[in-house]
Amino acid sequence: MSKQTSSKKAPGQVAPGKKNPGTQSAGAGSAAGVPAPATAPAPETDSSPSPSSPSSPSLELSRRRLLGTVGAAGAAGLVVGGAGGAIGAGAAQSGTQDGAAKAVTSIGSTEVPFRPAHAGHQAGITTPLQATGHLVAFDLAPDADRKAAAALLRRWSRTAGELMAGRAPDADTGVALDAGPSSLTVTFGFGHSFFGRTGLTKRRPVQLDPLPDFSADALDAGRSNGDLWIQIGADDALVAFHALRALQKDAAGSARLRWQMNGFNRTPGATAHPMTARNLMGQIDGTNNPKPSDKDFDERIFVGRDAGQAWMHGGSYAVVRRIRMLLDDWEKRSRHEQERVIGRRKDNGAPLTGGSETTPMRLEANGSDGLPVIPANAHARIAAPESNQGAAMLRRPFSFHDGFREDGAPDAGLLFVCWQADPLRAFTQVQRKLDRGDALSRFLRHEASGLYAVPPAAAPGDYVGRPLLEG
Repeated sequence: MSKQTSSKKAPGQVAPGKKNPGTQSAGAGSAAGVPAPATAPAPETDSSPSPSSPSSPSLELSRRRLLGTVGAAGAAGLVVGGAGGAIGAGAAQSGTQDGAAKAVTSIGSTEVPFRPAHAGHQAGITTPLQATGHLVAFDLAPDADRKAAAALLRRWSRTAGELMAGRAPDADTGVALDAGPSSLTVTFGFGHSFFGRTGLTKRRPVQLDPLPDFSADALDAGRSNGDLWIQIGADDALVAFHALRALQKDAAGSARLRWQMNGFNRTPGATAHPMTARNLMGQIDGTNNPKPSDKDFDERIFVGRDAGQAWMHGGSYAVVRRIRMLLDDWEKRSRHEQERVIGRRKDNGAPLTGGSETTPMRLEANGSDGLPVIPANAHARIAAPESNQGAAMLRRPFSFHDGFREDGAPDAGLLFVCWQADPLRAFTQVQRKLDRGDALSRFLRHEASGLYAVPPAAAPGDYVGRPLLEG
């Protein structure tokens, strides 16, 4: 890049020794584009620790702190974002005096361990939602047996461990060479059919019995189920794609792709402060999710020691549904109608009975007309744990948009992923009730489905599923 000769700074650049004007309050006004002195002083040498230094706090930057930091500069983000990539230009020009670029602390530096030190659960279950994701299922090759499956899981575990640490595997494509781990997670699961293919039917958990049929289902068999399932999530789309390609290459000769679905969420830092995600209907989605701080969280989400199959202890069951939203129909409804369908306010997620997003719903409250404030068929009421004998599941979805259908309607909706210790007592129980009278059902189409046993994380030096495949 040629040297800048203009006397004006590009938006997003900061004069040496000055604070970033974008961090000022709105009342102070934006300083982007304010003329700089005709002769700018030489850049000062940065004496702070390098972000790559082991003692640098930037490596310990958590997602929550990062979101708070980005949120504090939200106004600046709007100004710079409208300047057509001025941040990139500013960063490229802000090297040291010897021309070497300074390291940048960003969401790309966040690493999620493939083998957690204590929890024992696979990553991608309680990990905060990432900006982009891929759900993919494979079927074992016709001649693949239990030994071949074990070899595949060994390769996949090795590759996932390298990628999640931000390292390139052997014969790398180079797609993500410039990026850090970017909160990459890779999660592996086994479908019902996997056990028959590998001669392990006696070790198949009863919790993996096929889900019942629901009246709202219009399932595509080609995009459902599968011997093996992988969930990939990352805060950078190239990092996620890179992982997808690496794992697909590892499967060559052992398994073939059955289906793939691509999803997204809001990028961390896009909001002024951390908040619950919104879906494509514009609704806050995930308010009533169980929290790791709940005393019964592990009991609800993870398989206990009393499980019928010891190899699943510490694991969980994932229900995956591709749910298309009839957005054209939904968007024709007034906000008042939409809120009554959901049972919550659209702006802040608060229940219609008042309060904030986290205020408990008062399901018994009636209005002046004598009718329930939260309608009897409202989605939030029917899906609530108190309406389902305490049944709860950890919802961790991605939105999707796969273009437009022949009628012009968007082919878009939710890649619904939920986690639980027992699908029969959680997802199936709640879905049966929703199937009988949920006001939201008329705006949804369930088009694909899968249920997978997700074992605990691999021990150091081990691979995911070894206790099943070699036990």
